[in-house]
Amino acid sequence: MKFVRFGEAGAEKPGVLDGDGQLRDLSGVVPDIAGDALASLGQIDPEGLPKVGGTPRLGAPVGHVGKLIGIGLNYSDHAAEAGLKPPPEPIVFMKATSSITGPNDPVYLPRGSEKSDWEVELGVVIGRHAKYVSEDEALNYVAGYTIVNDVSERHFQTERKGQWTKGKSCDSFGPIGPWLVTPDEAGDPQSMDLSLDLNGEKAQRGNTSSMVFSVAFIVSYLSQMMSLRPGDIIATGTPPGVGMGMKPPRFLREGDVMELAISGLGTQRQEVLRDS
Repeated sequence: MKFVRFGEAGAEKPGVLDGDGQLRDLSGVVPDIAGDALASLGQIDPEGLPKVGGTPRLGAPVGHVGKLIGIGLNYSDHAAEAGLKPPPEPIVFMKATSSITGPNDPVYLPRGSEKSDWEVELGVVIGRHAKYVSEDEALNYVAGYTIVNDVSERHFQTERKGQWTKGKSCDSFGPIGPWLVTPDEAGDPQSMDLSLDLNGEKAQRGNTSSMVFSVAFIVSYLSQMMSLRPGDIIATGTPPGVGMGMKPPRFLREGDVMELAISGLGTQRQEVLRDS
C-alpha cells in the first residue's frame, strides 16, 4: 500500500492511495502517519474512505520524525567516483529533522552555499521499536520505503571541518516522498533502480544491489548503538553521478530542477531557489 500526507506545510493530513490510485483521506482512522500507527498500516482498508479531489500538495509521508539518519559512501561505485575505498563499517551521520520537506517543495541554497549537491537515496522508515535486533530479523521492523534527496552542501560538509551534519542539515535539504510504500508492495529493497536527472539530463543511475551494506545490515547495525523508534528514517546512501564527482564538478544553481525516481516508490521534483 502507498501512504501519503497531503495539505499545506505544517497542516498535512494522512492519506492512502486505493487500488485505482485515488487519494483517500485517512484522518478519520489515524491522526497521522507517525509513531505507533506505522506498525498497523497494513490493516487499513482504503475502500469506503472519503476521496480527496484535486491535486493537493504532498508533504513528507511520515510525520513527527524523531531521527533522520544518513549512511555515507554506501555504494561501491559512488565511493570510487569520490576516490575513496568502501568503508569497513557504515559511515553514520545525522540530518536535522528541520531539513525535511515534501517531495516537490523547492530546495533553497543557504547563505554562503558554494557547493550544494544532490543525492537520490532509498529511505527506510522504521515501524517498530528496534534495539539489538539481528540482521535476520531487521526487515521485520521496517514500516516501508520512500525516496530521500540527501541534498548536501559539500563546502559546509568537508571543507569547514567538523562533522558532516553541518553540510547535510540546511533547511529544505531533506525532501522525502512522495509515498511511504509498505514492504509487501515495495518488494526486495536490494533490487531497486534509482535515478536523478538535472534539468532533464541524466545525472545519477544505480541499483540498490550495489550497496556495500544492505538495508537489513544497516538496521541491525544501527540498533546495536541506538534505539530505532517508529517514524525514524534512514537514508541508505547514493549511487554515482553526484555533482562533486563530475569532471569538472557541477553544483546546484538557482533555477536548476532535480527529478528523482526509485522503482516502485514514485518520483520527486524540486526547483532550486536561493534562500533569502
